[in-house]
Amino acid sequence: MKIITRLLLTSLVLLLVAEYVTGITVDGFYAALIAAIVLGLLNIFVKPVLFILTLPITIITLGLFAFVINAALFLFASSFIDGFHVASFWHALLGSLIVTLASSLLNRFL
Repeated sequence: MKIITRLLLTSLVLLLVAEYVTGITVDGFYAALIAAIVLGLLNIFVKPVLFILTLPITIITLGLFAFVINAALFLFASSFIDGFHVASFWHALLGSLIVTLASSLLNRFL
């Protein structure tokens, strides 16, 4: 039940981000739900591998490279989901920051 609630909250956050960030578009709740599922799966399976592979860069940048990894995954997810589009890397960086912060805050209240 907790996973479903988190997916729904992330979907709503994605819809809000698409409303306020000009370079991100989501065509509806279904596309946002699929995007939330794909982003969750990428964060579970791909992000740890990328984090380990880029650990030296992450250490040199004092952890800021983790934001680049998040943005890259956000942009990658948008490349093969119909109805979810991110215009550029900078839009993906801003979108991933907002989604991460908002989802963390909402999940903390659950």
